[in-house]
Amino acid sequence: MYYCISTINSYTESDLKGKTVQIRVSTNDGIPIYLQIINQIKYMVASGRLEPGDKLPPVRKLAEQLLINPNTVARAYRELEAANVLNTRQGSGVFVSDGGSPLARKEQKRILRERIDLLIAEAKQMNITTEMVIELIQQQSELIK
Repeated sequence: MYYCISTINSYTESDLKGKTVQIRVSTNDGIPIYLQIINQIKYMVASGRLEPGDKLPPVRKLAEQLLINPNTVARAYRELEAANVLNTRQGSGVFVSDGGSPLARKEQKRILRERIDLLIAEAKQMNITTEMVIELIQQQSELIK
């Protein structure tokens, strides 16, 4: 008897103007696979890893690489298209929307809020004040400029 404890499948595409795009799905994290795909594509668009006009892999190819049902990928693409993140060009494929996703800025803020929450929680565990965290962020920001 065989048991599948966890499965993580990934798809890597480096055909996008020299950029590497990787989508990973896990069957054991409690999040539906189509939502995992949606969240990762939204993140890549918001972070600039996917730019307007970039072509995404065809439904069948992505499904084959991730070892999932093509209907799952199709559902993710449909929902992203309804949210104006992607658009389908008949006979050409699926592309990141040219109009700039209204979700991109919102998604960027959501991602930063999550990271800030983690930073603040970690700082509190180390007994570091919020003021000290802000000061450290400002110092690092000056170094990056």
